[in-house]
Amino acid sequence: MRNIHNAVLKRRVSEEACRYRHVNVAIADARTTPPDFLDLPAELAALLEWHAGAGNMHPIERAAELHTWFVRIHPFVDENGRAGRLFLNIELMKSSYPPAVIRNEDRAAYCDSLDDACVNNNYAGIAPLIAESVVRSFDLYFDALGLAADQGPSLAPR
Repeated sequence: MRNIHNAVLKRRVSEEACRYRHVNVAIADARTTPPDFLDLPAELAALLEWHAGAGNMHPIERAAELHTWFVRIHPFVDENGRAGRLFLNIELMKSSYPPAVIRNEDRAAYCDSLDDACVNNNYAGIAPLIAESVVRSFDLYFDALGLAADQGPSLAPR
């Protein structure tokens, strides 16, 4: 996680790069309250334990939940959103899915559904939004390859 965060901050010199936060933070315009910085080790351990056992989930659902957990924990002082979206896309690509690109016009719905998932553990909004983003990415690839969308892999849960 720290290496990904460092990559996000690559162009900026910061004493916070690669360093878990040592202060409490708030997420602007969100109901989500990140855990106390003293609880970060336990929260991160729980995330890793969950991820280790989440192999039977559909890759898009798993990526959406991983992204949500990371954002909810908010382990760094800054750039958690960018790092979280990078984790989301790494998780998707590990399962041979293209990156999910959140369009500007979907930003409000993304933020609302992510906040709902963080606060209520309700993934009914964020998972479909991520899936729609993945479908759009597949459509770009299929168009470039001259394939019809129905010739690609299924996004339906296994």
